[in-house]
Amino acid sequence: MKILILGGSGFIGLNLAKQLNAKLNIGDQLVLADNFSRGKDDADLNEFLNQFPAIKLFDCDLTIAESYDLFEGIFDHVYLLASMVGVKNCELYPEKVIQTNTNIILNTLNWMIKSSSKKIFFSSTSENYAGAYDFDILEIPTPEKVPLVITDIKNPRFSYAITKIWGEAAVTFYGEKYGFKTVIGRYHNVYGPRMGYDHVIPQLFKQLFSKPTVLKVMNPDHTRSFCYVSDAVKATIMLMEINQTDIIVHIGDMRVETKIEELAKKMMKIVGSNIELEATAAPVGSVSRRLPNTELLNNLTGFEPTISLDKGLEETYLWYSKQK
Repeated sequence: MKILILGGSGFIGLNLAKQLNAKLNIGDQLVLADNFSRGKDDADLNEFLNQFPAIKLFDCDLTIAESYDLFEGIFDHVYLLASMVGVKNCELYPEKVIQTNTNIILNTLNWMIKSSSKKIFFSSTSENYAGAYDFDILEIPTPEKVPLVITDIKNPRFSYAITKIWGEAAVTFYGEKYGFKTVIGRYHNVYGPRMGYDHVIPQLFKQLFSKPTVLKVMNPDHTRSFCYVSDAVKATIMLMEINQTDIIVHIGDMRVETKIEELAKKMMKIVGSNIELEATAAPVGSVSRRLPNTELLNNLTGFEPTISLDKGLEETYLWYSKQK
């Protein structure tokens, strides 16, 4: 078995590498690739690589087609996680988001053909449903059949979702045309240690660590269903291991829909803070509810999440408290 993780030093990528490595047999090969624009060359990554020196890591720019020449042979499983993401990036550099993600997707698919690699997982997103919410066609819990809609092509926030919707189509059609298997996973609010600071949970922890007099919370009445990273990665691997392919599946945790206000209070309790919340406006395009229907994931794989939000927040706090 030969496995390639594109974006292997990132938040989900390194967690995926660790779980996959634990399952490998003698003679199997795990290869990681990243340019460290979002993924980190940090103590967590280096500790993992030092412990398992057989794992290869290539520092390369996946927007350049020639970078793929580094990956020799036929890979059984390819995980395409690499992309430019983050609300701030979308708002400031929407053209860069589109350029980067489009080039990575096209380069990967063309390399899949050239290398005769067998199966690819494409990392997609719940952001694809933001437009459907605006048109009031978003079922809650949300099944995979909901139409993907872009309501305002001029809103830079949609630049990321546009590349993911386009990517889903490209992966599907390339796979059908050239004979490699495809799995598309739409991640829903995955969180945990080492996820950076461009998301609500690390942003709130960062505020709390500074001991503010009030905690600023964007749209505290909005709700999300959070999925701890180890659960999301386990579901990802299970989807790649089943025989059924050419599928689009939600990866998330539908057990609890949590108000951002309630999330903030849970985090304050963990940190030992008792301050007032100050509501602030979320960026344009942020939906007020997000809850995936994960019945298809369960039916295909039998997957059930095991990490509660309370437990996941505690683990996330422990990691971020060491980064202060």
